[in-house]
Amino acid sequence: MSDFVYLFRSTEAQQREAMGTPESAQRSMQAWMAWVRELEAGGHVKNHGQPLERGGKVVRGAQKAVTDGPYVEAKDLVLGFMVIEARDLEHATELAAGCPMVHGGGSVEVRPVMAMPA
Repeated sequence: MSDFVYLFRSTEAQQREAMGTPESAQRSMQAWMAWVRELEAGGHVKNHGQPLERGGKVVRGAQKAVTDGPYVEAKDLVLGFMVIEARDLEHATELAAGCPMVHGGGSVEVRPVMAMPA
């Protein structure tokens, strides 16, 4: 088994739609928790990760220029992450396809974690 990071992405409009009313927020959270429980039951969750705040800073270049972030040039935001275990990239991608964010127009970026020598 290998480790993969899921980066959950959405636009502000998509997030407002999913979480804008108490009813829609409850539906979104129920769908999210059902998906996570399914991953847990399969033994795939290595680290539940955390949601991320919208704000932040980005430091770039040799001059260490600081701009508001997280990514001012992007239309979507990284809202959180999770670390999972899967057989390979294809399996991790298949598991990510069940994420409720995908059904709501968001996306899950699937990134293999590079193994570092001890």
